[in-house]
Amino acid sequence: MMRRALRLSATLLAVMLAAGCGRSESTPAVSGTTSRSVELLNVSYDPTRELYAEFDSAFSKYWREKTGQTVAVKQSHGGSGSQARAVIDGLEADVATLALAYDIDAIQQGGLLNAGWQQRLPQNSSPYTSTIVFLVRKGNPKGIKDWNDLVKPGIGVVTPNPKTSGGARWNYLAAWEYGKRQGGGDDARGRAFVASLYSNVPVLDSGARGATTTFVQRGIGDVLLAWENEAYLAVREAKGGVEIVVPSLSILAEPPVTIVDRVVDKKGTRAVAEAYLQYLYSPEGQEIVAKNFYRPRSADVAAKYASSFAAVNLFTIDEAFGGWQAAQKAHFADGGTFDQIYKPGK
Repeated sequence: MMRRALRLSATLLAVMLAAGCGRSESTPAVSGTTSRSVELLNVSYDPTRELYAEFDSAFSKYWREKTGQTVAVKQSHGGSGSQARAVIDGLEADVATLALAYDIDAIQQGGLLNAGWQQRLPQNSSPYTSTIVFLVRKGNPKGIKDWNDLVKPGIGVVTPNPKTSGGARWNYLAAWEYGKRQGGGDDARGRAFVASLYSNVPVLDSGARGATTTFVQRGIGDVLLAWENEAYLAVREAKGGVEIVVPSLSILAEPPVTIVDRVVDKKGTRAVAEAYLQYLYSPEGQEIVAKNFYRPRSADVAAKYASSFAAVNLFTIDEAFGGWQAAQKAHFADGGTFDQIYKPGK
């Protein structure tokens, strides 16, 4: 009789364990019970390291309090184009937070994203914006004030490689549009201006953070073309050794975010991954965005931090270049304009 009871207890235990193991990782735990943990991988671009270090901690606390489930978020950073290729090649990102929509489009074309990814979240899935500014040495010894100063003889310009870095593509397009407008809207003038600028570039790092290191720590160049948030961070960390110059014209950069459908469905993390990105739009998420020198989408938070950001005359990539697909094909694809004008070592 005792043996039958023991066998019955063992059977019941096995059923209970099997039922527990079948629960999805992304299913919130019932209040008052011991939750399972879940891990997310956020594949991002270079200058978001500090932003997501703070945001991940805040989201993990929020999710734990809401669901009882523990979330650990791992980060991967690099040039935006290189990061997109890593995801396509098998890096299992639950979410991708990259520098430009073209790189996420490439992930979709690789079969990992559902169509219409950019309409799943507000503002074309861009919870924050940025722009391109200049970082110069303390006191601005070369007197750099605007884009036209970057093509003068003897000026060393530091910018990453637009073949691997999303930020570098924003840099290139901002410079092209400035040169084009100086020539009355002539694309030939834009091309000539960018060619002159790149003739002053001594080295092309693979990503924005590497370019910042080259300029600030290695002391190479007279001016760094930088994300606005990266420039503010460099000023803070360099303790007065560098300063920001805001050009007369720049581009509105809208870094997008998305879940990676095939990965979250495979891992069972869709619910928590979606909540992670939605939290970027929350009041707390927008505060963290602003404190890390990205421009928040929330009108209330933007008003609170208005003094932190310079007024800039901005244009959009759609207005000037017909969107990312057109810009990529014309300028950054193999054999495109960048390949034609960039002559390293000359």
